[in-house]
Amino acid sequence: MKKNFLEYVAHDLIAKYGCNLSRIAVVFPNKRASLFMNEYLAREARQPMWSPAYITISELFRDKSALTVADPIKQVCDLYRSFTTITGSTESLDHFYGWGQLLLADFDDIDKNMADVHQVFANLKDIHELDNVDYLNQGQRDILKKFFSNFSDDHTSELKKRFLSLWCHFEDIYHDFNQRLEQQGLAYEGALYRRVAEDDKAQYTYDAYALVGFNVLQQVECQLFRRLRQMGKAHFYWDFDNYYLSGNEAGHYINKYLYEFGNELDNDNAELYDNLSAEKDITYIASTTESAQAHYITSWLKANGRIAAGRKTAIVLCDESLLQTVIHCLPPEVTKVNITTGYPLSQSPVASLVQLLLSLQNFGRVRGTDKYRLHKVSKALQHPYMRFLSDQCTDLVSRLQQHKCYYPTRRQLSADDGLALLFSDIEDRCEDYNLSTSQWILDLLKLIGHNALAEKDALRQESIFRMYMVINRLSSLIASGDLTVDRITFERLVTQLIQSTTIPFHGEPAEGIQIMGVLETRNLDFDHILVLSASEGNMPKGTNDASFIPYSIRKAYGLTTIDNKVAIYAYYFHRLLQRATDITLTYNNATEEGHTGEMSRFMIQFMVESTHTIKHKTLMPEQTFTRRHPIAIEKSAEVISRLDSIDSLSPTAINRYLYCPLTFYYNVIQKIKEPDESDEDLMDNRVFGNIFHRSAELIYSPFAQSGLKVQGDHIEQLLKHGERIEMIVDQAFRELLFKVDESGYIPEYNGLQLINRGVIISYLRKLLEIDRKLTPFRILGLEKRVETTIQIDTPTGMRPLGLYGFIDRLDEVTDSAGQRIRVIDYKTGRQATKRMTTIDELFTGDDYQEKHTNYYLQATLYALIVSHDQAINDLHLPVSPALIFIQHTSANDYDPTLLLDRDKMVRATDFEQEFDQGLKQVLQQIFDPSQPFCPTPHRERCANCVYHNLCHQ
Repeated sequence: MKKNFLEYVAHDLIAKYGCNLSRIAVVFPNKRASLFMNEYLAREARQPMWSPAYITISELFRDKSALTVADPIKQVCDLYRSFTTITGSTESLDHFYGWGQLLLADFDDIDKNMADVHQVFANLKDIHELDNVDYLNQGQRDILKKFFSNFSDDHTSELKKRFLSLWCHFEDIYHDFNQRLEQQGLAYEGALYRRVAEDDKAQYTYDAYALVGFNVLQQVECQLFRRLRQMGKAHFYWDFDNYYLSGNEAGHYINKYLYEFGNELDNDNAELYDNLSAEKDITYIASTTESAQAHYITSWLKANGRIAAGRKTAIVLCDESLLQTVIHCLPPEVTKVNITTGYPLSQSPVASLVQLLLSLQNFGRVRGTDKYRLHKVSKALQHPYMRFLSDQCTDLVSRLQQHKCYYPTRRQLSADDGLALLFSDIEDRCEDYNLSTSQWILDLLKLIGHNALAEKDALRQESIFRMYMVINRLSSLIASGDLTVDRITFERLVTQLIQSTTIPFHGEPAEGIQIMGVLETRNLDFDHILVLSASEGNMPKGTNDASFIPYSIRKAYGLTTIDNKVAIYAYYFHRLLQRATDITLTYNNATEEGHTGEMSRFMIQFMVESTHTIKHKTLMPEQTFTRRHPIAIEKSAEVISRLDSIDSLSPTAINRYLYCPLTFYYNVIQKIKEPDESDEDLMDNRVFGNIFHRSAELIYSPFAQSGLKVQGDHIEQLLKHGERIEMIVDQAFRELLFKVDESGYIPEYNGLQLINRGVIISYLRKLLEIDRKLTPFRILGLEKRVETTIQIDTPTGMRPLGLYGFIDRLDEVTDSAGQRIRVIDYKTGRQATKRMTTIDELFTGDDYQEKHTNYYLQATLYALIVSHDQAINDLHLPVSPALIFIQHTSANDYDPTLLLDRDKMVRATDFEQEFDQGLKQVLQQIFDPSQPFCPTPHRERCANCVYHNLCHQ
């Protein structure tokens, strides 16, 4: 049976040192390999033995330094202090933060590659590349433009000037920053590594250090390895294949290390180092989605004895965001599995909980009051983890919604201790908002975590614990004064930390199917390998130049470049395949959502250069998409009974039937109303229109109530004193958007609301300008209800039916058309793009958008009702239907009276017979038992219909 790499290492260590390895340290790139090494040593020794010490290269460096690696956020905060001290800049930490992370990465890279700091920064000022700044990518330019707030693309010379002025200080910032951290007993990782590598007095206490499975080394690692070799304590074990020693990106480095450091294993051992050319079963599989690749593991595992192979089978995730899907796709036959990649905290419910808590605190509270916005409260209380805070969450939301309590107070919300904590005033905790917020979240997480213990859900408990640690970390930095940022940056840091945090899985690593990321595969060998999402962009990953140091400078001083990153992943890729015999790689061949649709460059290279026959397959979806079509509803006895119970209809209901009979059925017959999803933070067109209507009503309500005519000076005074219009609009907002009855309440507008408020004010001024030309005129009614009864012919005989509705404005004017009454409907949208030519068009259900036939039908019906209403029109004046499209009122001769072709509908009764005939035909269809409720033939209307899922079955 062929040995794997670690088995060869184990054999050599036993051969050299026997069974007492207590004075030997085995150094790996990561911890993963040490879990398997013990087993191989025990198997090789075949007797009791003293195990060696297992340490990672990171632990080796950190163990030899008195300094501690500082928290990443603290590093940026201290870097900011050094930056402001050296430059005298007044830029805020919020603006510096993203730029500072890149600068910190450059400092780290300089130190890990032991470059001359003075030379790197000094030479940059002289090179020709800074004749322009084209080497900066768009992301780097965006960060600089945010940092240099007045920079624009048209001022590249200004960018160059300010960028160079910073470069003049970077060396001083570097030294000040390192000194600042050292005074606190801290360092960033690169600085700590460099100090250890340069420390000739460091003591390495083990008798020997076995350095196993390294590949592309940084200079600090090379320097440390040289020192160990000079001390006679270093033993190198390189894992490679002769296939890529020549021509491959990784081969250049391996050859160099073999030459400098040697190899404890036999370089000519074909069984160990000639495996990529050995017989293998290789398959490349294309897929149009990432999810389909993850689902493929179910069938893949069940074939070729892969489940029975246990730990010899590995599923490698080039895109670790697939982990959740992969876990759910494991077949039931898999009883043991080991997951080495952590579960993303961002994909756990506690992450969404924290985001909801931040939203509740920042946007759910009405500033200056003890009130909260109901829709934010509802979202928070409906989170599944809220049941661990209080058992009254669901009832509380239902009760508030039932009573339309859109702005509940803190007292109304504090139904028990848990809810009292949730809705407590964080400003009572301390003056610092971010510190108060973080402490509040910590208290909630502690209570939720404690109450959730009884259910014994390990993943949930671990995720809550990890989130607690993340928030506690931020809270400590804020409390110490290290982190002083605004709310936006605080939220961004919370999100950033959550996205970078994983929840570790605990299990027996040497058993079961192995699921891991690419980095965890180092030094490990498998027989069966499935590599998921091996697309270009994932393999290699992270090959962007996230640095402000130009490529030529980085190349000249041995800093990390794209070449290094590609070489590292080239090694990972080929090493993963070299001893496996059953290999499947999947990739995404779709070109949308940022995907290039290409397999990894390493797959292409291997396909071209190797002698293997590679099978190519494509994942085809097993399920076929079945388009669902709306189904007509027959008028059963139950439906007919409900129809018979209808005693009146509004024009809105009639228009609903004309638009689509099925929407009439669901809304009117089944009484399934459209959901009210209004959000005061996001004003939709309906809410905007309602506020304008209410504002227009409030302006003229004194005249409607008194019966006085509206005179020109009345309107002049309103236009002159704009504060009156503003007060009216504020009242409409208070009533319809903020749902507050108190007259003294002053709305707290956000940016979008302020814009909409300004537009409504401008629309009202337009309306007043139009009306000024008509003065004097009389307001006969505002939001006035009108009704009538007609007789319709049904199969069972004549039946009465009431018709009713509310008129936005009813006025009496005298203009070029003479004395008349106008039935006015306000519209804040766009006017019709096609002209109405006949009354018949009102009843076809066509051209809703182009001709606004629904608006015409409603206004004409109201005008006819008013024409025959003796109480309103006792003088039998002509009644004209009118639509005021407030956006289109700029013409001097503007007249909102409806047009039929090119003629104004001054007297609605002139069209009554034709209108009456069309209306009754529609109503007869509605009540005819033999006429089913059919779907509209205009299927494009289904896309945004709220009843779409009900009728598409």
